[in-house]
This record gives sequence, C-alpha cells and structure tokens, in this order.
Amino acid sequence: MKNYAVRPVKGATLLDHLLFHRGIESPAEAEKFLAPDYEAHTHDPFLMKDMEKAVSRILQAFEKSERIVIFSDYDADGIPGAVVLHDFFKKLGYGNFENYIPDRHDEGFGLNSAAVEELAGRGAKLLVTVDCGIADAAEVALANKLGMEVIVTDHHLPPHPSVADGCGGGPPAFAILNPKQSGCTYPEKNLCAAGVVFKLIQALVLRLRSNVNGQLSKVPVGFEKWFLDMVGIATLSDMVPLTGENRVFAYYGLKVLRKSPRLGFGHLLRELRANQQELTEDDVGFSIAPRINAASRMGAPMDAFRLFATADEAEAGALARHLNKINDERKGKVASLVKEARRNVAERHLNGAPSVVVAGNPNWRPALLGLVANALVEDYRKPVFVWGREGGAALKGSCRSDGSVDLSLLMAEARSVFSDFGGHREAGGFSTTVEKVHLLEEELERAYEKVRMSKDNTFLYTVDAKLPLDEVNWEVWRDIAKLAPFGVGNPKPLFLFERLAVSAVELFGKEKQHLKLIFEKSNGEKISAVKFFVKPEDFSVPLKSGNRVNLLAHLERSVFRDFPELRLRIVDVV
Repeated sequence: MKNYAVRPVKGATLLDHLLFHRGIESPAEAEKFLAPDYEAHTHDPFLMKDMEKAVSRILQAFEKSERIVIFSDYDADGIPGAVVLHDFFKKLGYGNFENYIPDRHDEGFGLNSAAVEELAGRGAKLLVTVDCGIADAAEVALANKLGMEVIVTDHHLPPHPSVADGCGGGPPAFAILNPKQSGCTYPEKNLCAAGVVFKLIQALVLRLRSNVNGQLSKVPVGFEKWFLDMVGIATLSDMVPLTGENRVFAYYGLKVLRKSPRLGFGHLLRELRANQQELTEDDVGFSIAPRINAASRMGAPMDAFRLFATADEAEAGALARHLNKINDERKGKVASLVKEARRNVAERHLNGAPSVVVAGNPNWRPALLGLVANALVEDYRKPVFVWGREGGAALKGSCRSDGSVDLSLLMAEARSVFSDFGGHREAGGFSTTVEKVHLLEEELERAYEKVRMSKDNTFLYTVDAKLPLDEVNWEVWRDIAKLAPFGVGNPKPLFLFERLAVSAVELFGKEKQHLKLIFEKSNGEKISAVKFFVKPEDFSVPLKSGNRVNLLAHLERSVFRDFPELRLRIVDVV
C-alpha cells in the first residue's frame, strides 16, 4: 500500500478546490453547502412513508391519555433520540409515558420479549421505538398480541423479506418511519435515528399548529429547534454522511449545543473543562459521545439518558461526575483488554504474521471489543476480528478494517463460521459458536485472499492539497472552517507539507504521552504540530531537530486554556 496520493488541483482558490473534490461544482451547490438554511434545506416530514399514520396515532394517544413507552437503543444515537421525544412530550404537558432503554449485556440490541411483556403489564398501549425495531418482527407481533400498537422509528436497513418472519421485509407495526424501507420516497435516506425522531416531531408540530384547539397554546413557534442539540450529537456520533439534511442537522446542532441550557450537559462540559461556546464536532465525537456510550458499556444506559433529560441541578452534577468516572473505568478496562489481546496474538503467531488478526477470550465483554479492535488495527495495520462471550454460550465480536478489504464482503465470503454478521466496509459485528470459533482465523485468511484489494493500487491517505508552511494562517483556516462540521462524507482537509525542517521535538501532557513538533515559517513565526498518544519513535521517519520531513496534517484552531492558537494536527510523518 502506497503512503498517499495528492488530489489534482481544481478551481481558482483553495476553497474552490476543496469543494470540487467533495462533489460540489456549481455556485448554487456551493452556497447550499457553505450556508445551510434550516427552512430551505430540510424536507417536508410528511414525505416520509407512514408519517401521517404515526402522527395520527400519537395524537389519538394524547386524546385518550393512553400510556406510551419510548423504547430506545442504548448508544449515542438512540439515547439522544429518546431524550428528544421525552422532552417533546414534557413540553406538551403529556405525562403518561415512560422511557425504556434495555441493558446492553442482559437484553442485547432491540426489542426483547421479556421487556415487551413487562411494559404491557404496566398498561402500555403505544410503544414507540427509537433506533431499533425494524428487525424485530416477532417482538412487534407479541406487542400487538398483548394489546400494544407499535410505531417503529429506525434507520437501519430492513431485513430481507425471506428473513422477516413473513412480514414483507419489516415488522407488523402500526407505522414504520424509516427512510430506507421499501416504498419510502423521503429524499434523505441517511438520517440517523434521532434525525428520524426529529422529523416525527416536526410533523406533530405542523399537525398541532393546524388545529384550532388542543395543544396549540403549548407549541410555541420554533421551539422544536432547541432539540437539535441532541439531534446534532446523534448525527455527528453515528457515522452518517454529513451531506444534505444531515449537514443541516449537524450544522445547527452545533449552534444549539453552544447555547444549550441543559443542566446535565453544562455539568458534563465542566467535567471536561470544555468551553461551551467553542464546541466542535471533535468535542462531540471524542469527548461527549464516548461518555454516552460508556454508560451502556458499563451497564448503566439510563444514567446517560437522565443526564440530558434531568431538570434537577444536583442530579445533573452527580450524573456528569458519574459518567466521567465510568468513562475513565471503561478506558482502563479497554487498555487492559488491548494488552491481553496483544499477548494473545503474539503467542499464536511466533512463526509468522497473519493477513487477518483474530483475538478472543470467553472472559472478554463484547461491549468493549469494538474499541479493542480499533486499537489493534492501529498496531497491526491489518483487518482485526475480536470476540468474547455475552451471557450463555453466544460468542460475539467486533471487527475493523485497515482499508485493504471491505469487511462486509470478507464476512460474506467466510459466512460458514458465523452465526450472524453485519456491518459495512470499515466496521462490523459478528456472532459465532464455541465449535466454530477455532476455525475463524483460518477461514478469514482464506476469504481475505479472495476479496482483498490490491495493496499496490490503494493509498493509505488521500491528500487534498500541498500547502507551504507560510500559508498556514488565519485567513486560510477561516476558508477551511466554512466546510465544517467535518465527518463521514465531508472529511477534514488533509494537507501535505513537504521537506519541513524540524526546529524542536517536545513531549507534553501529565505523563509526557503526547508529541509536539515545532516548525518555523520564513518570517520566523513558529508553528506547532501535535499528535496525541504517540512518541517520536512511533514514526518510520527519524524525528530530530534539524531533520527535514514530509508532514501530513490538518489545520486546527486550538482554544486550550481559552487561548486561540492555529496549529497543525499530525496525521503521519512520511
């Protein structure tokens, strides 16, 4: 695999060039991308299949004071989506509802029969799912049998009709809101689950405002936009493409997050020592979302929900401290698992290196293994499969790609060793059995040779442009910042800085675990370049004062200790 390829120059300016390589060529497309408009660039929610049915059924529940259950997934998409629906009901003054989030370890993903029976026993008449339900035909049928009607809000691909219990590719729900379902003409197919919930709320608001009585007085104009803080977190966390309507939600979501009055969110930011007015997508992805996910990984998903939903100052502070603490515990457990996994791999491959790294132990908790797989990919630069045991006899795991193979194709080719599998090009999950787990590595090695991409024709990095160090200035950064927020479908621009002379090499942080390189512009101004959790010897190129290096880096604005600094974020030294 070659190190990098530089995109050909397009456009009169750097911004034009960056837009072109994001598929934006016309002035109209550029204006829409650079200046998202909430009113103009979001779609009519009633374009979504079953929206009218879902809205009518919820309004019927309001009129009859029926008990409603909001049943959500336990991740950084499902939990924010559940908070949005909770807050909306509260805003309307409707109190006959509850939120239910399953235990990741004991109940697993999606609806489960025990929970459905329990909720029916508590008098629920309407169940609204968030980020799950599209694959739960049997559980939805059970809910119907027990006297509950179900509205599914989800964004996962519906199951094929042949595996959907005869339900035509979806569960027998009263209404299904999912832009990916057959027959849905909604223009934005890649909404996250919280985005689907927000479309439901937009539709409910439109319908309530069209009435002459009822809840109209409780629906102030534009109040639903305050929910975009949670929609923004989910959109930025759930790896959906940040284009189209998702870009609008991420863009305005960050704006609302910078002003959000949520007590728990404010306390969490104080724990993180983050400046709310300066929040970026990186803060969401690397600080906020991991703490939401830590709650479920450590067995307490409702704690993350309550953090954002609470109106009690003392509870908000206690929950923020608790989530920060369990996230630290989660990091410690992951670090321990990574060390154990490295030993596991080393002991089994004393006489040769595999094409696919496989590690597992029945004592490892599957909820943490995606994070372990991420670390091992960084170590070995190969596809990684890691497995553990989740209750009973089921062996479950996570996998990550190094870019040399599409994991969905790899697992399909090796399907004989899996009980179940799913995912996409970069990441996935799987189940296997005690009898088959010993065949996993051998079968994946065979499959890899059939589906891998030629490393001679792939690049580790795609560079947006070459940039002289002298052009690292605030004017250039402001142009780049117009493209934010960055994420899937809109990556941060990556620049190549050629033959830079290293002025100094420093380590910083409490344990000196982070790297800083100092470079000097022609006018004598110093520019720092940083990378966290690496040492100089981690790079193939010697990093010493006076040496010349080629640097791959992003431009970023740091506000550490409220001091704005323009610096480079190192991706690699080549």
